[in-house]
Parts: sequence; C-alpha cells; structure tokens
Amino acid sequence: MEVIWALNISWDAEKYTSDFSFVHQYGNSLLDLIDGENLTVLDLGCGNGALTKELAVRGHDAEGMDASEELLHTARTNHPELRFQQGDAVRLRTEKPYDVVFSNAVFHWIDRELQPEMLARIFDALKPQGQLIFEFGGYGNNALIHGALRREFEKRKLAYHMPFYFPTIGEYTSLLEQGGFLVRSALLLDRPTKLNGGDGLYDWVRMFVKTPFEGLHPAVAEEIIQSAVEELRAVLYHGGSWYADYVRLRCKAVKAPPEREAIFTL
Repeated sequence: MEVIWALNISWDAEKYTSDFSFVHQYGNSLLDLIDGENLTVLDLGCGNGALTKELAVRGHDAEGMDASEELLHTARTNHPELRFQQGDAVRLRTEKPYDVVFSNAVFHWIDRELQPEMLARIFDALKPQGQLIFEFGGYGNNALIHGALRREFEKRKLAYHMPFYFPTIGEYTSLLEQGGFLVRSALLLDRPTKLNGGDGLYDWVRMFVKTPFEGLHPAVAEEIIQSAVEELRAVLYHGGSWYADYVRLRCKAVKAPPEREAIFTL
C-alpha cells in the first residue's frame, strides 16, 4: 500500500473521544445510505474506530484507516477484534477492492487541489458499482467561527489561512463526475452542534483549528482565541451551552460502469 501524508496533525485522542463524540455519532445515520448486506467496507479516516465498529455490528466486513497514530491506538485498544491500518486518502492504493468506501468528517481536511487525486484513488479502491458514501464540511461550515478568528488575526496584521475545504454541492458533485462517479444523492444541511462544557467553543478551536496558529507565540494564539470566543458569545452561546455552526455536505455516489466513464472523459 502506497501512502502520502496529506495531514500532519497531532490529535489528543482521549479528549477527542470524550468531548467530541458528536463527530462519529452524527455519522451513524450516514451508515443508512449503504445498500446491501455483508459488504466489504473501508472506513476511510476512521478516527477512534467507533463507526468502524458500528459497520461491523451491522454485519459488514469492515476495516478502518486513519492518518493519526494517536487515534488508531485508541481504535485498536477499544476494538481489538477489528482491523485498522495507518494511511490517508491521497495516493491511496489498497491490496483489494471494496464494496464500499465510507468516510465521515474527513474530506474537508484535504486541500482542494488534492481532491481529484484522492477521488481517483478511492475510485480504484472500489469494485465495479462500488459505493462511495461520505459526509464532510460543506459551503458555509463554521463560517461564524472562522470569520471571528480571521478578524482577530487581521487586527494584529496577521493573515488567517483557511485550513479547510468547504465546497458547494455543485462544485463537489462535478469533481465526483469528473472522477468517474455517478452521483446518486447530495445534500447540504445546516447542523448547529452543541459543544460540551462551559468552554466548549474554546476547546473546539483548540482541537480542530491548528494550522493557522503555527508559528505564533502561544500568548498571541491564546489572546486571539479568547477574543474570538467572546465575540461569538452573543450568537453561538444559548441556554448555557456553546454551539458550532456546522454545515455538512452528505453524498452517495457509485463507481460508474465503463460506458459511463467514457462519457465523463470525452
């Protein structure tokens, strides 16, 4: 298996599992999009393995893959009966084809220019008529949060580099079709998400927004986050709880038959 590291992020796997369980919990309904029983499934970007386990409970021959050794350690510890391997989606080559490639909350971590290559590798990893089922951040995802952070950066004459890719339905379904997939369904949905604890938003930024802060003095980073959180209190703090302004892009596509592939490549 050939692997290129598209992500270079260190995760606090324990905190991710305990405080951000909504990530995999929202993925449970995504599993309902899988057609068929007893299928071979690759859970791409499996994280702590919670959804890989749910796939197995539903009767599928499931295995997980993730770029994070920290999260894989948790997955292997919690689910020793399942197979997990280290790797990510870009330039992926698998030893066998799968009936389904499943991915939850992963693709927005991959830069736009790497998306076609990622989709090509996933295409190759699927059996004929294989299913690609996924959900990730779509257009407008966490716009309030990133907007507040950008303003705080700019106040200090610093550039805020968006660390994620949040496409529209039209943009991403076009990428899928160009990659030989036939799109069966696509949905962009608002999902305001309750965060855990009185410091929920602060903790969320610390967990998920890392690359814009690289190279900054810790005191400056802390000041930026605290100021952004206070700015957002009026719009994202309700009834004693913090919320993140999530927008998700949920899609189902299938590996098109050869005659369909020919149409896409004309």
